[in-house]
Amino acid sequence: MLYFLLAAALVALDQFVKIQVMTHIPVGEHVPFLPYLLDLTYVRNTGAAFSIFSEHTWILAGISLVMSILLAWCLWKGVPFQKPLGRLILALLLAGAVGNLIDRAFRGYVVDMFNVLFMEFAVFNVADICIVVGGLAAFAYYLFFAPKQEDLHETNHNS
Repeated sequence: MLYFLLAAALVALDQFVKIQVMTHIPVGEHVPFLPYLLDLTYVRNTGAAFSIFSEHTWILAGISLVMSILLAWCLWKGVPFQKPLGRLILALLLAGAVGNLIDRAFRGYVVDMFNVLFMEFAVFNVADICIVVGGLAAFAYYLFFAPKQEDLHETNHNS
């Protein structure tokens, strides 16, 4: 239950930031946020990362819906990650999927706002941060912790 609350809090943060940007920044305009590092720029993204598949918003919404359901089920059942760190990762991924799903379903586009100034990069949002951090953490978790858990599981069954 704690992990679902965390996911809900992250979705709420994502939507709060998006509403603030839509309310206070005209589309395409930017406002300084962290000097020389980050601006807030209101972008309407109808695609996925880097605006790929921009003509397929509803397909992306369907994928987001399926992934949200799958991630919620995995989090509920503790599959494939049963340990707290793994469940935290699932909560991050779920929050990101739901945050962008809300935008696609109710706005027809995803609101992006974080614009990195020191390099050429796509404008992104809080949900995107959850997805990227969760995805990288899932990869690291699987690479470094899952084999050890499997070895422990086999040791317990062979005893």
